[in-house]
Amino acid sequence: MKHFFGLLIFVPTFCLAGDIPSKPLAQKEELIFSDDFEREDLGEWKSIIPAFTVKDGVLKGEQAKDDHGAVGRVYRPMKDVIVEFKFKLDGSKQFNVVFDDKNYKGSHAGHIVRVAFTPTQIRLGDDKEGIMRNDIFKMRRDPKQKTASIKLLEGRGFVAKTTVESGQWHDVVIEIVGDRMRVSFDGDPVGYLQSPGLAHETKQSVHFTVTGSGVLYDDVKIWKAR
Repeated sequence: MKHFFGLLIFVPTFCLAGDIPSKPLAQKEELIFSDDFEREDLGEWKSIIPAFTVKDGVLKGEQAKDDHGAVGRVYRPMKDVIVEFKFKLDGSKQFNVVFDDKNYKGSHAGHIVRVAFTPTQIRLGDDKEGIMRNDIFKMRRDPKQKTASIKLLEGRGFVAKTTVESGQWHDVVIEIVGDRMRVSFDGDPVGYLQSPGLAHETKQSVHFTVTGSGVLYDDVKIWKAR
């Protein structure tokens, strides 16, 4: 499964500045999760696939298995949300932020929404109706159906060309409201996607998937939004 657990390949719709809403999509309501990692244990974070640790005031994800990135998850029922966090690439070149609903059987592993980071771009994805939807997931593994599967992915992903510097702290804001998602990076809106799977009623959890030798995270906050 190594091909899937790294960064996913979307059918890209590249960002133009005029395509991204300049104003926030949502307003913050109740703060439902906050973590500054000022301790030495994982707290509510579950290191589903090794290894996530807390040390020196940050959460670190570091891949420990050859066939799967490290997965660190926190559970909160959510629908419309604003997620904020800081990160630093500390040896790794890529990671994903993934919203899941393990009770949903229509997509692989219950994956619903994804934002993927590399040194050159940030990718927004509707996993529920896109690359993780069961029929598409299966088709992409059949060489005879791969071309047909690509057509089904049109409009389910959005690629923002940007520079993500290693060794520096960066700020991220992910807004999901109904079928729309906007991502801001270091204070600037860089990505926008409108796709039906984003409106999934119950996202049970959010997790980081880290490929490589290290990504650091801090100041993770989740608000209900409207």
